[in-house]
Formats: sequence, structure tokens, C-alpha cells
Amino acid sequence: MPSVLIKTYGCQMNERDTEQVLSMFLAGGYDITQNEDEADVILINTCSVREKAELKALGKMGLLCARPNAKPWVVYGFMGCMSQSRSNSLFRDIARLDIVTGTHQYHNVYKLCNRLLRNRLAQHITEPIKRGARICAVEHEDGFQNAIKDHLPPSGNCTAFVSIMQGCDMRCSYCIVPSTRGEECSRPMNDILTEAKELVARGVKEITLLGQIVNRYGRDEPIINGRGAFVRLLEALHEIDGLERIRFTSPHPIGFRQDLVNAYTYLPKLCSHIHFPMQSGSDRILKLMLRPYKNEKYLNLCEAMREARPDLAITTDIIVGFPGETHEDYLQTKAAVERIQFDNAFIFQYSPRKDTPAAAMADQICLRVKEERNHDLLECVNRIATARNQALVGTTQTILVEGPSKNNPNRLQGRTSQNKPVIIEGNSAAVGSIVPVTITECTGFTLYANVQQ
Repeated sequence: MPSVLIKTYGCQMNERDTEQVLSMFLAGGYDITQNEDEADVILINTCSVREKAELKALGKMGLLCARPNAKPWVVYGFMGCMSQSRSNSLFRDIARLDIVTGTHQYHNVYKLCNRLLRNRLAQHITEPIKRGARICAVEHEDGFQNAIKDHLPPSGNCTAFVSIMQGCDMRCSYCIVPSTRGEECSRPMNDILTEAKELVARGVKEITLLGQIVNRYGRDEPIINGRGAFVRLLEALHEIDGLERIRFTSPHPIGFRQDLVNAYTYLPKLCSHIHFPMQSGSDRILKLMLRPYKNEKYLNLCEAMREARPDLAITTDIIVGFPGETHEDYLQTKAAVERIQFDNAFIFQYSPRKDTPAAAMADQICLRVKEERNHDLLECVNRIATARNQALVGTTQTILVEGPSKNNPNRLQGRTSQNKPVIIEGNSAAVGSIVPVTITECTGFTLYANVQQ
């Protein structure tokens, strides 16, 4: 029986896409392996948001293809955002690369790889393998956003990702996503609800809705009783028996309506956490980024959500060193962090991406300044986050037990509604159960707890 290995870089959308592709290989009779020497098909699901992710993917594939003792028939492939962006040029970068598939072609990956592998295995019986023609599939296909529903979660998982839309129409000046993911396309609500019910029937307790700008789901649909399509979707999911938790990522201030703020007051299954990218606290930099709102709007939305759900945890993304960012611009970003008191923030040094407006801007910031701002802001975020987590020691929280701890298989790991990781003793609760715990210790971003009896 052949086996497949997929290594994933990038966002939760990529993780979800990898799940879909793996399910197709499983249905086709393949085993899933993490052992590179066992795999007959090796794929890397790529990210293009930052240069570092692209370089890591290229470097990893280069090492895989250069293994002297690898099986001669192994199929090597890139899929995802970098494939969509670079397409055929990747064959020049990696001599033994066989397949490049883009973000609209995930539903065809299994078919292409399996056909190539079967041909090679048949050829291997009678003669040395000739690697032959390469396959590049990056073309757009109508209805591709609906093909993403066809997957099964790994056995025993109590959480799952559900993609509700694909693509992005916002065109931020630093971002390559619109050119790799295409235009916004929302899935039919009934398809999403059907998938969610199937997942719950298989033991899933928590789903995370995914979209490049998830709150713009169904934005062309009418407002009904003051509620847009995204909030109506949340309400419909909330009615599914057995579904205990609902998350979503990532929203954008544009299209973030009062109905979504209000949802935190009457949908208890909606988790008390939102990942809400800010990117900058400077209106001048936001304008250069082509993010069409002022920072005060962003801050007011955060405060309104915390008023609606007082225990809400807010995490964010921030870019430092964007072209033209002055020290004063940076201090405005830092002031916004202090005002909102984020539970965590992912801080990125600006990285020019090919064919984006920001890459051609004057006043590119030198690496030293970007590193200094990154380090300074990270210290600020860590201080705030540690204090917020430390304040939870001695409190009762409710966690969904997800499985063994990544660092200690003798313990179990779960997450609070606020998405904070909690470690408990092994065998003190069943995987997939939702249990009350008492927080006993905090080590930065990880909490330790005892299950209440």
C-alpha cells in the first residue's frame, strides 16, 4: 500500500486544505506517514505571505529531492499559495520536482499524484524510471470553493476546520493573497451546515470557520432582521445539537457590523476569543497599507466586543517596519497595544512580496530598525499577555480536552473558550470532553490546571 506525506507551511487555511487532500489519499487506499523514507508521494503545502515561508519550503524540498537513498519512484510536489504565485518557475528551482498545483486545484492533487505514481511503479518493473513530463495545474476552476467540503477529519479529532469561503478582494498593498487565492467566493450556507453536522456526528465538538476575511462571508446577500449572512450562519450553527463551540478566523474591520458584536451577547457557543488583525496603529501607515479604516475604528470595535463579552480574549497580527514607518508611527502602534491589552500578538517584520505595491514604495526600512521595533513590541506584548494569564491562576475555567500534550505525552492538553492552552494530568479526563478545571500555574503562555471532581 503506498503512503503519502504532506508538510504544511502557513495559515489555518493551509492546514484545512491539507486535511482535504489527505482525505482523498486515504479514500484512495494510501497510508499517511510522517517518515520521509517511507513516503511514495511527498507534498509541501506552501505559503507566500512572507519570504521566509517560501525559502523554508524551497529549502525543504531541495533536501528531500537530494536524498541519495530515496525510492526512485517518489513523486515530489508543491501545492498552495507559492505554487499559485510561481507556477512553472518552480521547476527551474527544483530539478526533481514533478507536480505544481495551485490554490484552485486542491481537489485534483490526489488524481494527478496517483496517476503519476502508478505509471512509475509499473515502469519500475521492467526498466529504470524516467521522470518524464512535469505537471503544472494552477488554472482557476469555477465552483472550486465548493469542492473543499469533501474531507473527513483525522480519526478521534474533537476539533475541525470548516472553510466557508475562498479568496480575498481587499488588495492590501503588502499582501500577495488576492493573486494566490483569487476573488472572494462564499460557499452555500446549506453546504456548510451539512458539513458541520457530519463532523459532529463523527465526534467533533468544536469547529473553526475559515476565510481570508471571514466576516465578509455572503456579503452580497441581503440583511435580514438586522443580521448579515455571516451572523445568520453563526446562529444556524449554534442550533446544531452536539456542537459545543464555534470559532472563526480572521475578520477585518471592513464589514465588521454591529450584528457581529451583538452575537457575543446571545450565542454562548461562540467562543470568547477573536483573532483580529490590526497590522498598524498609525492611520498614515494604514492608508499606505490600503486598509480603508482608521485605527480608532479598530480600537472601538475591540472595546465594543469586550463590553458585549467581558471575558473576551483578543489576539492580533502586527507588521513593523512597513515602508515609510517613522518612529512616531511605531509608537502609535505600541500605544494601541497598551490600550487594548491583547492576549497575544503575532508580530512580523515587513517582508516585500513580488508584484505588490508596497514592494515598490520608497523609504524601505532597514533590517536593523525592523528588528529593533520587533524586539521592543514583542517585549511589550509578552509582558501584557503574561500578566493576563497570571491573573487566571486560582480561577475556574472550562476546557475542551483535545489530546496528549505535544511536549509531554503523559499529560493532556486542552483549550479554554479564550483559546488559552491548558495542561492537565493524563487520564484525569477523557479526550473530547469539556471539563471544569482550576488553574494552578502559569508559565508565560501556558496554563496548568487540576480537573475539578
